Amino acid sequence: MTGVTWEFDTEFLQSSWTCIWGRGCQGILDEPSEELSQGCCSVGAELLDEDEAKLISALAATLDPERFEHHQQARSGVFAETEPDKAVERQPETGWRTRLVDDACIFLNRPGFAGGEGCALHLAAVDGDESPLDWKPAVCWQLPLRVERTQGSEGEVATLRRWGRADWGSGGATMAWCCTEEPEAYVGTRPVIEELSEEIEALVGTEVFVQLQNRMGP
Repeated sequence: MTGVTWEFDTEFLQSSWTCIWGRGCQGILDEPSEELSQGCCSVGAELLDEDEAKLISALAATLDPERFEHHQQARSGVFAETEPDKAVERQPETGWRTRLVDDACIFLNRPGFAGGEGCALHLAAVDGDESPLDWKPAVCWQLPLRVERTQGSEGEVATLRRWGRADWGSGGATMAWCCTEEPEAYVGTRPVIEELSEEIEALVGTEVFVQLQNRMGP
């Protein structure tokens, strides 16, 4: 991207971090809660804008009830405090956010659900041989990556780094577990730059990603 200087958390990109949801992830609640299998879905997903909200709403309408545990609840909307006749509702304080059902995101299928546990949007993408990046809210597929943009003396500076407790706002300090800060999650068989290559490329663009790969080497 012209006029943007990219900086990278190369230590994290070279690390063995991997998502261990369902394999020891303790979630983001105030107490360790591996048994809930909620991961970071204990809060509603904040969407980028109205266009993304409309996309997620449209995709939700295509989900098979056998693959979407909360299909019935979604009939009254998948966003916070929606009215029965509205698929999407603008929230002036929090923006667009997915609804919670039983204290977790409406799209999260719970343990024991016959159609498979985990994100219903993710499962639908995989079923259709499509990328989950095209189905899930951006904030969901970007984790644990985060891009911060600042204005420097010579133009915009964009930094790609890992999420940390502080990025969760006031709730971060009370979280019992944060995966990027816990050794249990650094058990992957490939470096993050390979493990999350699709996500990184989507965030920085193909040209920058190719340069990053070349500079970091094999």
